[in-house]
Amino acid sequence: MACRLFVKPALGRGSMARRQSTAARLPLAGVRVLDMTRILAGPFCTMLLGDLGAEIIKIEHPQRGDDTRSWGPPFKPYERPTPSTFPGESAYYLGVNRNKQSIAIDIKQPQGRAIVEQLARKSDVLVENFVPGKLAEMHLGYEDLAKVNPRLVYASISGYGQTGPYASRPGYDVIIEAEAGLMHITGEEDGAPVKVGVAVTDLATGLYAHGAIMAALLARAHTGRGQHVDASLLHSQTALLANIASSYLVGGHEARRWGTRHASIAPYQVFATRDGSVCIGAGNNAQFARLCRCLGLPLADDPRFATNAARVANRQALVAAIEQRLAQESTRQVLELLEGCALPFAPVNNLEQTFAHPQVRARRVVREVEHPCVGKVKMVGPAVRYSDAPVGDRMEPPPMLGQHTEQVLRDVLGYSHEQIRQAVESGAAATFRY
Repeated sequence: MACRLFVKPALGRGSMARRQSTAARLPLAGVRVLDMTRILAGPFCTMLLGDLGAEIIKIEHPQRGDDTRSWGPPFKPYERPTPSTFPGESAYYLGVNRNKQSIAIDIKQPQGRAIVEQLARKSDVLVENFVPGKLAEMHLGYEDLAKVNPRLVYASISGYGQTGPYASRPGYDVIIEAEAGLMHITGEEDGAPVKVGVAVTDLATGLYAHGAIMAALLARAHTGRGQHVDASLLHSQTALLANIASSYLVGGHEARRWGTRHASIAPYQVFATRDGSVCIGAGNNAQFARLCRCLGLPLADDPRFATNAARVANRQALVAAIEQRLAQESTRQVLELLEGCALPFAPVNNLEQTFAHPQVRARRVVREVEHPCVGKVKMVGPAVRYSDAPVGDRMEPPPMLGQHTEQVLRDVLGYSHEQIRQAVESGAAATFRY
């Protein structure tokens, strides 16, 4: 596994001091997170914690690493020889693993499990997404680790939760989208159910878990004790049904697919132009009157469209009139007509257009980091800005597999060179030279 060692140039004292100062001012500075997750929901959660300044130690299998390391193309190719068996760093993996350290540990080995327990003793948070009960079988469950570190916040992310008849089932985003109602309400009115274009159930679960972990840390400040946080894809997705769930629970109304339309508002949807599409929403009578004026449509005084309820009841005639008008114009012409009309509208952008958007550029949504093996990597930075914390100014590249094994064993656990050598020879750990 040894290869030529590539060392990044040392930072000058001024640069190092600035980076340390930035890290110290982040909200979660001083919080250590043991990350035993892989794929998306868990790594997204821990990346958010890392963005806020937490120290993230990501435990990976010594050969396979995180599953997403092999999910490609696209891969960002290596610019120099490495011991990696992958064709490069996958875009999927790079997207949710910044600001972390990677250590290669085999938890099936007794010494590997011992290393995890030792790290848990010195951590504030542990996040895992194994099938419920699996880590407990290895004596690494919440009850086990709470005994050695009562202050540990132990967060479990699973498909169906830690209890109930489905608890032992594995859960995947698309499966839960189907099972928890999202797919039933997504798609064209007369079409088949479809999944959302991004793994929104995974991402929402990661967001719920990230907030719950911070709440548990706040609770610990009062009680002195950690606790078990139980987050699941099924519960998260069901909660995301929001007003759709409320309509069913309160009024008994079964939901259905509407395409881009809204069940209770009209017009509120995507319309075709001569060469593309635009999305328009008129949520009240004033906005509807302005829409009619900007498009030159004599509809505002028509009693069929006098109120939102009337517009919903006469949706077919209303939509047909707007479609006929917009079909005469290009997307650019429609946008020019609507500019300044004080109502919500937007073109339907592809990704090239999204990242070229003037507001996206002005807000520095896309950041760039220097990766030691693949060079410059662009990524979407933290979504929230803070007035008194430099979140997003400190961004470390996603780590190579096992890049920090030796460093963490030495600096966090105090292992000697001989102890590290024994851990590697036993198969419990792996070290790499990048």
